[in-house]
Amino acid sequence: MGHHHEIQVQVQPVDKEKIKKIWTVAGIMALITILEFVVAFTLPHEYKWLRISIFVGMTIVKAFYIVAEFMHLRHEVKTLIWSIIIPLVFVVWLIIALLYEGGSVMDLRY
Repeated sequence: MGHHHEIQVQVQPVDKEKIKKIWTVAGIMALITILEFVVAFTLPHEYKWLRISIFVGMTIVKAFYIVAEFMHLRHEVKTLIWSIIIPLVFVVWLIIALLYEGGSVMDLRY
């Protein structure tokens, strides 16, 4: 009949350092999310642009941790990092400019 091949599975020891790093990053992300909720529910609506600035800043910090730790870019060469960050800055600038200009057009219409 057929030949039976045994598959060898080798269990790796638990890497406590990696697990600690994952929990640290998860804790930082949770803390930033809690701060976002605090800002959302405590900062008055009159401070619209301050709230938006705080949310954008916190989102950038969370994006940094995701990219740095889970995509492992923290340990990459600086050229690769800059080739990602510089276009990202222009994209963020574009979004802010479009939002601002879009608001100006609506102000002119009414």
